[in-house]
Amino acid sequence: METSLNKSIIIFDGECNLCNGVVGWLMKFTPKNLFHFIPFQSPQGQQLLEKYGFPTQQLDTVILIDENGSHTHSDGFLRIVSKIPKWKRVAALLAFVPRMIRDGIYKLASRNRVKWFGQSQSCTINF
Repeated sequence: METSLNKSIIIFDGECNLCNGVVGWLMKFTPKNLFHFIPFQSPQGQQLLEKYGFPTQQLDTVILIDENGSHTHSDGFLRIVSKIPKWKRVAALLAFVPRMIRDGIYKLASRNRVKWFGQSQSCTINF
């Protein structure tokens, strides 16, 4: 699946409560045609992970695929936020924080997300 009509793809962990919460928030507060959400556990998610060279067994970052390629960790998150009209300025401000610091915080949250927020057997997106 390629991005079409400026619709970016977000690949996320459909069994992570934090990820599901963020996706739910994005679905509520972003224009309808902005993102296409795909759990990495779905067949479509597995295909995209393979296509873009990511591991298929486990996901430790949200992945944004847009017209400029794939983006992960804090850069991916900031690109997602920057596409939301009301949050562009917040993303621009956070981009001034050095990537090493942003990624350090992102990776800490990623490693502990299940411990802190729990795991779910259901996903925000039906697949």
